[in-house]
Amino acid sequence: MARKSSAFPDPPVNLRIHHRSTYHYREQVAFGTHQLRMRPREGHGLRLDRCAIAISPGGHRVRWKRDLYENNVCFVEFMEPADQLVIDCEFVVSACDQNPFEFVLAPEALEFPFEYDPALYQELFPLIRILYPRDEERVRRWLRQFWHAGQRLGTLELLQRMNACLYTDFRYRRREEPGVQTPAETLERKSGSCRDFAALFIEACRCLDLAARFVSGYMYSSDIDGRMSMHAWAEVYLPGAGWIGFDPSWGILAAAQYVPVAVSRHPEHSTPISGVYLGRKEAFQRCEVDLYVRQHQVS
Repeated sequence: MARKSSAFPDPPVNLRIHHRSTYHYREQVAFGTHQLRMRPREGHGLRLDRCAIAISPGGHRVRWKRDLYENNVCFVEFMEPADQLVIDCEFVVSACDQNPFEFVLAPEALEFPFEYDPALYQELFPLIRILYPRDEERVRRWLRQFWHAGQRLGTLELLQRMNACLYTDFRYRRREEPGVQTPAETLERKSGSCRDFAALFIEACRCLDLAARFVSGYMYSSDIDGRMSMHAWAEVYLPGAGWIGFDPSWGILAAAQYVPVAVSRHPEHSTPISGVYLGRKEAFQRCEVDLYVRQHQVS
């Protein structure tokens, strides 16, 4: 009988993730170096039990590194042309089924506004700095419904109000187009994808001088049956608690069913697959993505 790990005192949530991307070309093309950000980020509440990545064409070399944000990045160098590129990943993870509110804020951070410790502020500054300066005034107008200068408000209450508003007042729309809407575009359209909502939430936090970052990864929900897409949410750094995940697409805090893969300051810097092919523009036909996240039965 396997012994229970002390890192997982409660029955863990076991998930199996199958993520397959297939690129079709009308003729053989060569491939430049590709970067894969698909491997889950392990932590005190998340354990990676299986990691299998199969890549075709078979003539390739693989090397791994951790980037600035400790994301696991796989570099793939191809040595032969092909008319199809397949990246097939399977992961099995065990996540501690804990209460997402089970954290303690430092006394100075219980109410907003608060200031980070000066030394901590220096470390967090790149994640506090506004990313979309042209949208700043528009985002600040939206924020006035939650907080105004001179007001004292519970920090968690403020963030939950922002999170819930994006869930209830905005329409979720699955977008196939690459890239992320600017915060102003999302506010104007009152709709967007998970990555658009996360980008707006993060920029709103930065307008409040809070450090925030973009998270891409996988999410399990019993309400979703069949093929899925990669998910995106936000994390905010709160003194005493550390990085806390907020998902404005669902209006909840991130818990055991969330499996982070990559974090970054900019939403465009956490794409699961990036790279180029060398050939005619007309050679590319289509890309198919099959992603399934299911509960995994442990024997």
